[in-house]
Amino acid sequence: MRLQSISRALWTVVAVAIALLWAFPVYWMFNSSFLPNAVLQSTTPTFLPFGGSLDNFAAVFADGSFASALGISLTVTLTTVVVSLFVAFLAALAISRFKFKGRRSFILAMLLIQMLPAEGMFIAQYKMMSSVGLLNNVVGVSVLYIAAVVPFTIWMLRGFVAGVPAELEEAGMVDGLSRTMAFMRITLPLLAPGFVASGVYAFLQAWNEFTVALVIMTEDQMKTLPLWLRGFVQASATRETDWGMVMAASMMVAVPVIIFFMLVQSKMSSGLVSGAVKG
Repeated sequence: MRLQSISRALWTVVAVAIALLWAFPVYWMFNSSFLPNAVLQSTTPTFLPFGGSLDNFAAVFADGSFASALGISLTVTLTTVVVSLFVAFLAALAISRFKFKGRRSFILAMLLIQMLPAEGMFIAQYKMMSSVGLLNNVVGVSVLYIAAVVPFTIWMLRGFVAGVPAELEEAGMVDGLSRTMAFMRITLPLLAPGFVASGVYAFLQAWNEFTVALVIMTEDQMKTLPLWLRGFVQASATRETDWGMVMAASMMVAVPVIIFFMLVQSKMSSGLVSGAVKG
């Protein structure tokens, strides 16, 4: 028993050490965002932001393009999440609950689409958006994000839908509910963890996406936050790179993700586990 306790304590120490190592870059970004550039360039590292200030954040907000980039990213991300979940849910419901011709081919096509390298479609995507006048347009980049996110989202939600026994709906129908009402009252609430897990995936893909936006959003006033951050670093590089301001800008990009995770973290872990019950 004592040997088991010692082993557990050692594994706990190892786990904590790995967690600290993993979290250190995030802490360093947070710490550096409060420090002036002169301190960051010192040969002696500063591990605590004592004596720091909010000047770097003030400089970020003073950049008029930040608010515009934030609005564009929020609009594109929320549109991608909502539309992707709606479309993926209907598709996942169809392939999990109904048998139809071409069902297996549809599932195989989703897997094959995921194997296509995004870089190989840039030229086609650019020409397609240009032909319909959707370059430098929130709708255009949202359409491309949705197309990229939907296949894997369907695959995720399929596991959740298949994990809810159809017999539950049948029992509700025996009690007098229609098929639609049985689904809405019985099955849909059980899929909440699946929506959360799939929504997290869609959110992260849209919020952090860089290359497609770089190709489609070429005008300065139509940049998403990742593009704005790149331009912010480049603007600093024309003089001396102000790493304090760069870290503050990176924090502002990361904050919405942190808030989103805080709102959904209670459902996310149960969602990831429950989706693996049945394929």
